[in-house]
Amino acid sequence: MSNKGDYEAVKKDIIKLLHQPEYDDGSAGPVLVRLAWHSAGTYDAETDTGGSNGAGMRYEAEGGDPANAGLQHARVFLEPVKAKHSWITYADLWTLAGVVAIREMGGPEIPWKGGRTDYVDDSKLPPRGRLPDAAQGPEHLRWIFYRMGFNDQEIVALSGAHNLGRCHSDRSGFEGAWVNNPTRFSNQYFRLLLSLQWKKKQLKNGMEQYVNYDEDTETELMMLPTDIALTQDKQFMPYVELYARDKDQFFEDFSKVFAKLVELGISRDEDGKVTNTDNELGGYHSAPKKIATPSNHVESTDDRVGPSKGCPVKHVSNSFRARL
Repeated sequence: MSNKGDYEAVKKDIIKLLHQPEYDDGSAGPVLVRLAWHSAGTYDAETDTGGSNGAGMRYEAEGGDPANAGLQHARVFLEPVKAKHSWITYADLWTLAGVVAIREMGGPEIPWKGGRTDYVDDSKLPPRGRLPDAAQGPEHLRWIFYRMGFNDQEIVALSGAHNLGRCHSDRSGFEGAWVNNPTRFSNQYFRLLLSLQWKKKQLKNGMEQYVNYDEDTETELMMLPTDIALTQDKQFMPYVELYARDKDQFFEDFSKVFAKLVELGISRDEDGKVTNTDNELGGYHSAPKKIATPSNHVESTDDRVGPSKGCPVKHVSNSFRARL
């Protein structure tokens, strides 16, 4: 176990678990980025509720939200790190893991500060419905992200996270990867948005997405309706064009906006210490380690359900711990 506050030791152990040959495209990185994003993306600036404090996905009301389907796997990947560094809060661990994963997959360095606390119960969880619906258009994106305090440029920059990972029909309802190498952070997402022809496709489940099929490589890539919306909106489009031609600018802007994202709902004093009421009353409260198996997202809560039934991920948690 490391000393309290030794985040560098935690970072090293996060890096060790990123390589997962049997998961998706061989990396836990993309789903850890999604975990960090969803743990913070519930923020509402007007009411100052939600955000990255609390680690609310440990409870069914948030963890069982269909928008968070599949993130139980990300939480399981991080359990060996929590076991080894029990002093760190889940709220800090989840956001730090996303920042580390982006850097290790070739993305920019993202400023990060610790100090988040874990809620002791589910009384302060935000309502469901605050995360984006990928089947919608530009006004929905603005409604979701303006609520958090982002502007149009930041919305487009954050959308660049779709350089990573893939969709799963049993989670989001959509299927496929956005880019050719979904474990390497780049600006290819923006370049492909502009350079390829995207055709609407209806999946067997009735969901509609956009695809491009390359006959030479027999590869199909996809875009969500919210992705295509960026190219159809006159305020969004200039930023798509900017990031498609200027990778350095995209990396710089993404670093800033992702750092802003994981600070949503956090108040700090001039020394960087978190001053949220929860932290003042309870100090740096680190919730005890949860079960080391993922639950079904419908039944979910890491706090309340027993081991999941037959999920392949449960068999590899011990191997993660052995690497640490």
